[in-house]
Order: sequence, then C-alpha cells, then structure tokens
Amino acid sequence: MARQQTLQLDVDLPQGGADEQPPVLPEAPAPPPRRPRPRTAARRSFSPRTRLLILTAGLLLLALALIAALYQLDRFLASSPPFVLAGSPEPGADSNLRIEGAVYAPRHRLVRAFAPDFGRSIYLLPLQERRRSLLAIDWVHDATVSRLWPNRVVVRIVERVPVAFVLLPPPGGGPAQAALIDAEGVILEPPLRARFTVPALHGISPEQTQDLRRQRTTLMLALLKEIQPLQAQLSEIDVSDPDNVKITQLIDARLVRLLLGHQRFLPRLKNFLNHYPEIRRRLPRATSFDLRLENTVTAMEGLRNGR
Repeated sequence: MARQQTLQLDVDLPQGGADEQPPVLPEAPAPPPRRPRPRTAARRSFSPRTRLLILTAGLLLLALALIAALYQLDRFLASSPPFVLAGSPEPGADSNLRIEGAVYAPRHRLVRAFAPDFGRSIYLLPLQERRRSLLAIDWVHDATVSRLWPNRVVVRIVERVPVAFVLLPPPGGGPAQAALIDAEGVILEPPLRARFTVPALHGISPEQTQDLRRQRTTLMLALLKEIQPLQAQLSEIDVSDPDNVKITQLIDARLVRLLLGHQRFLPRLKNFLNHYPEIRRRLPRATSFDLRLENTVTAMEGLRNGR
C-alpha cells in the first residue's frame, strides 16, 4: 500500500471581526503654493474716485477743444472778406442792404440805421439793436432784420397807416404845420407827393402824451365807424373836448358845424339831416348847431335878427 503524504501550507490570511482595520491608502500629494498676484495686474483695477478723475479730465479736454474750435470759427466769420456787407449809407449808393415794404418811410433814415455795419462782416451785425433803431422812425410800425448769408442783409418794414390830418402849432408860434396821425396816436411826417383821403382832426398837439393822443384818435375812429354811411361829406372832427365831439360837414354845398356830445352820434346826425331843409328855411344864416339834446336842434351861430 502506498504511503500517504501530507503537505501542510502556511498561509497568512486577514483576520475578520470587529477589530478589523481598513487598508491604509497612500496620502495625496499637497497642492503647490499659490503664486502672489503680479503688481501690474493689480494696477489695472481703478478705484471709483480714480475713474471719476479720469472722466472729468477727459470732459475738460473735450470742452477746451470745443472752445478752441468755436473761437476759430468766430474769428473766421468776423474777419473773412466773403461775409463783409458791401456798400455805403450814402443816398443812391449801391449796397447789399435790401429794404422791403417801405413806401412812405424815408429810405435815407432806414439806411442810416445801418451805417456802422457797412464794410464789416454781417456776423457782427446786432439784429435787435438795429431793429430798435428802425422802430424809432415815425413811419415804422414794425420791422424785422435778417442776415442773408454770405454777405447780404434784408430789412422788412410794416408801415403805420394814417387815419387823419392834424394841424400842429409850432412851439415858437407862427403858422400851424400839417402832419398825419395813426390809430396809436403817433404823429407822422407827411411824405412828399402822397395823397391820403382822411379827415382833419383837431385837438392834437405834440406836447400831449402818446396815450392821450391815442385816446382822442380812438374817439374819432369810433365816430367814423358809427356814422359810416354819412361820413362822405365829413371834413373836420374836433376832439378837444372828449365829452363834446364837434364835426364840420358839407351839406347842400354849405359847411355847418355840429356838436354831437360823446355818444349816439348817428341818431343825432340823422335827426338833424332829416330836419335840415326846414331848419335852413327858418334859419338860413345859421351855421352851428347843438344836437346834444335828444330830438332837439339848437342853432348857435350865424343868426341875425333872431333868424
């Protein structure tokens, strides 16, 4: 019988149980130390105050550049020959000044207002100051002054409209001088070779304020508007006493003077005209009548022997 042999192997096996420990793993390598941030990168981040200073400096430089450009443009417009107003204020001289709308306003006075501007750039022309100079001329009611580039000036005039003739006593005595007056009470110098179909107005003088002259002219215009159908033969109006307006009217080729008061002009005048044939028959020499009492005509002048 063969002899059995026993082979014994010694193997170290891990021990199980509650005291069993997990295998120990090798430790991970430590991260490399962080490098300090370079100073150049730190400088790229500005504080709010620094950014504000930079923005302010940029705006200041931009403003200075704009001011310098405007200064150069101002010098160019003020001194360049293409912008010079050519001509002369002398009568009859050619110029680049054009005046429109002036019929009765004296042209030499209009041109004279621009005497300092000839030979200078129109850029330097003071528009409002020249307009005020034009408005100081009696016939000018309104005016506009415009530059027409490169070297022309256009003036547009709106003239006053005369509504009556006035006789102005001279300050030192002597014969009265004829003039015109407009609705605002402005006295106008009569132009040469001009005809106006307006009545003569009494009770106006240069010593009066313009406001007083305007009030009296307004009263005259109210009278004319009310008696419009009958004003064809009206020749004179006297507003020396605003409470008693007097008119001189041509009736049957005869001038008569009528006292109308300050109201109801048309009814009083109509009543007189309706009864005038009988009045003239009875009072043929009477030339002045008071119509202020309603439905009553009182003869005042031109009577003889009660007639």
